[in-house]
Amino acid sequence: MKNDEFSIPSLETFSTCSQISMVPKESYLDNVIDVAKWSEEHGCRGILVYTDNSQADPWLVAQIIIQNTKRLAPLVAIQPAYMHPYSVAKMIATIGHLYGRRIYLNMVAGGFKNDLAALNDTTPHDKRYQRLVEYTLIIKQLVASPDPVSFSGEFYAVNNLRLTPPLPPELFPGIFVSGSSEAGWATAKAIGATAIKYPKPANQCAQELPDTGLDSGIRVGVIARAEEDEAWNVARERFPEDRKGQLTHQLAMKVSDSSWHRQLSELGNTRSAEENPYWLVPFQNYKAICPFLVGSYDRVADEVARYVDVGYRTFILDVPASAEEMRHIGTVFERAVAHCPA
Repeated sequence: MKNDEFSIPSLETFSTCSQISMVPKESYLDNVIDVAKWSEEHGCRGILVYTDNSQADPWLVAQIIIQNTKRLAPLVAIQPAYMHPYSVAKMIATIGHLYGRRIYLNMVAGGFKNDLAALNDTTPHDKRYQRLVEYTLIIKQLVASPDPVSFSGEFYAVNNLRLTPPLPPELFPGIFVSGSSEAGWATAKAIGATAIKYPKPANQCAQELPDTGLDSGIRVGVIARAEEDEAWNVARERFPEDRKGQLTHQLAMKVSDSSWHRQLSELGNTRSAEENPYWLVPFQNYKAICPFLVGSYDRVADEVARYVDVGYRTFILDVPASAEEMRHIGTVFERAVAHCPA
């Protein structure tokens, strides 16, 4: 999965930082550093850092990642309820000034209903996406312009606001947003973002081609080995079915209004053919928040290549279990590139 081995220059992979609740307190810092180093070593462009009321502050985690890697770009989740768009722009510019590093932004419109209620954010789902458009446009104008910025919208207004220190143009952030709902897809178009989806099996995605004028990607986990049986043994050992986890998943469904959460849950009610590498057990048992692809290197690589052929060029991977696991994932993506049409 090393970048210089990709024959498709636009194909990008991002790993994911561990959630603070999944790692013992005394080892969380070391885990963040380890996962970041594994990700960089195996060619990931960046690493997703979560945000919600139960997570560590994503900007502080992003700084740890930058201090312990040379090129890896934090993909920082941004929730408008937590800070003003000027504060986000200031963070981007300050990181650029201190470290000369580019970051990515994962723009989050919503989240768990309980989190939003605790913050007294009662904005309806689609309105939150409209707010996110204004929020992101202000950030983009601030980091792109050496001149003062003025903006007046339904949710935000700024007057002659200047960003200091200025951000070098080459460090302008990449921007992602969920594209699982119509409101999310419209937002991606409005702000020029990469639309990220939680995909169906690749053969079903082929029936829903992405908008050719919009960069798009998927969120997916990968477990692969040389032999099919070994991969499935590893997968089932790592993610055993768990009644407590299933109940937690059901509770999360009740407190989330995310379109992707509902769509994956409905898809999980339909059994796939045994030879299909698409696997939802980790999601259904609240051990991961995305589908997994499981199987031999070639079988999973073929599935990845199908997604690429449909039009997805960005892959946000689940949290890697180890450096060795990243090596196996790297093998899949090397073979997937070979499987892709020129």
